[in-house]
Amino acid sequence: MQIEHHDFKLKSNFEPSGSQPEAIASLVEGINSGKNMQTLLGVTGSGKTFTMANVINQVKKPTIIIAHNKTLAAQLYEEFKEFFPENRVEYFISYYDYYQPESYLPAKDQFIEKDMAINPRIEQMRLATTASLRSREDVIVIASVSCIYGLGNPKNYSSMGFELKIGGGIGRKKLITKLISIMFERNDMELMPGRFRVKGDTIDIIPGYSNNIIRIELFGDEIERISEIDKNTGEILEKMKYFYVYPARHFVVPEEDFERAVVEIGEQLETDLKEINDPLIKHRLKQRTNYDLEMIQETGTCKGIENYSRHFDGRRKGEQAFCLLDYFRDNFLIIIDESHRSIPQIHGMYNGDRARKENLIDYGFRLTSAYDNRPLMFNEFEKYMEANSVIFVSATPGDYEYSKTDNVVEQIIRPTGLIDPIVEVRPIDSQIIDVKSEIKKTIKNGNRILLTTLTKKLAEELTDYLSSEGIRTRYLHSEIDNFERTEILRQLRIGDYDVLVGINLLREGIDLPEVGFVGVLDADKEGFLRDARSLIQIIGRASRNSSARVVLYADKMTGSIIKAMEETKRRREIQLEYNRQNNIIPKTVIKPIKEKTVEVTDTKHIPKAEIPNLIIELEADMREAAELLNFEEAISLRGKVKNLRKRLEE
Repeated sequence: MQIEHHDFKLKSNFEPSGSQPEAIASLVEGINSGKNMQTLLGVTGSGKTFTMANVINQVKKPTIIIAHNKTLAAQLYEEFKEFFPENRVEYFISYYDYYQPESYLPAKDQFIEKDMAINPRIEQMRLATTASLRSREDVIVIASVSCIYGLGNPKNYSSMGFELKIGGGIGRKKLITKLISIMFERNDMELMPGRFRVKGDTIDIIPGYSNNIIRIELFGDEIERISEIDKNTGEILEKMKYFYVYPARHFVVPEEDFERAVVEIGEQLETDLKEINDPLIKHRLKQRTNYDLEMIQETGTCKGIENYSRHFDGRRKGEQAFCLLDYFRDNFLIIIDESHRSIPQIHGMYNGDRARKENLIDYGFRLTSAYDNRPLMFNEFEKYMEANSVIFVSATPGDYEYSKTDNVVEQIIRPTGLIDPIVEVRPIDSQIIDVKSEIKKTIKNGNRILLTTLTKKLAEELTDYLSSEGIRTRYLHSEIDNFERTEILRQLRIGDYDVLVGINLLREGIDLPEVGFVGVLDADKEGFLRDARSLIQIIGRASRNSSARVVLYADKMTGSIIKAMEETKRRREIQLEYNRQNNIIPKTVIKPIKEKTVEVTDTKHIPKAEIPNLIIELEADMREAAELLNFEEAISLRGKVKNLRKRLEE
């Protein structure tokens, strides 16, 4: 397998400014001098992403950037694709549109089967990630925390693939056999990723990570031509001398390992049965495992085959599963974005998975080896950090980052000259009346408003109240799909409505230059949503607009409020002094608004006061769709109307 060598090439119309040059130089020097872990404390709007890009460009190491949610990961992916158009920027998140893990509820004696819907586009992007990591060095992977979950053995993924070269000797039958052994499906009618077709001595392959056809033309037992072809137009995109065929799936197992695994599963069953006294549980485990073994031997797979991954991988009891980090070569860069959120999330993944599996194993639904199909424990994740260079990135680093870091780099000065907003504290008693007054002033100035509440019920009630007062308001809640959430934020920016109400969804990774007022209701209720870090993050939402203000509604000055205001004041004074010395006048960030990419089908963010008019519009659209014989759309619209009527009744 050939490794392609390319330099990272950062493309940008901007040069580092503000605090960025010093931050970049310090981080690069730290990596080159062997500092293991560093922290970039960058205020909101200071261009942390651009700093990360410059560091990658200078140290020239394969890089993984871990984000704590899919929305932030998608935003980073788009930005880094623009920064590095000639390099491989990949996207690795969970590929489930919907996922219900198998579980058992002892109190109800209810077993819940695993149910899922895999997003084929994301699966394709995950395969592209691993193919790039095994074949190139100029790779930047934007990943969610799913990167610490089990993935196929990277050695099998690489070794079971095979090379194709012009003039290479491989017969038609042998090539077909090899493709099938690495999970490609033959389909001579319809080509899709992970399939191949055969026409005489020509074999067309679509790799699992691509949409283009790789055409192999044979002359006898020799490869005469290799071409990359556009699937839609049939145009030859490239004539190739060499191509490496990676497996169509991440989980591939050599035949000898497969046979060994089947034997091991049977042995594990016998071992587990000896430890069980309850005859019902013993019978259940024996019946289910033997059924799975029959399916594996007959078809090569079974439902829940991942629970047997330890046996197929050849791992010992308790040994960690392979994950995306194992696909990187030695000496790579780990950047953990919004580390104050990502680190705790990584910390908690293993315990949550273990708790769910305990019931399945205790009640005979799975072998004990199912425990080893798991995400990394935190101490295992730390080993990857200790072996490579790490940068924690956050406006509010956590205690863990401070305890581990060798170098804290502050990025306080924004390239735009914008300063942290003025923060006021006002009493809770009149907070709703005051909020309404601030909303009207902010709208008059052409800006938008963010309001954060402590509970979902209060957020919904506030949204309904403001809407009934004629203020265009929406509510952003946790049940809205990630892509729809992005569209709702886009609608706020373009002025489809003026006020967005949320709970804890309005903090990290949301870039809204149009926001001129942020109101934090019940700011003195100490807890996760009102601790100092959360308050600093919420305040940061107002840092991209030169006229923005923040009001904390509180009856007492809690320790968190005092700490958040002191830190904001410290940063503001540094920024003001820099602006004075350099004669800089702060300017609101001007950021282009992207085109609409998805239809918002969820209606829960619509306030009740607007529902009657919306029902009238939807019913008109429904009748029009029916007249045009577009019955699928008409049925979908009818479902929306039904849900909206139900909300009104409630």
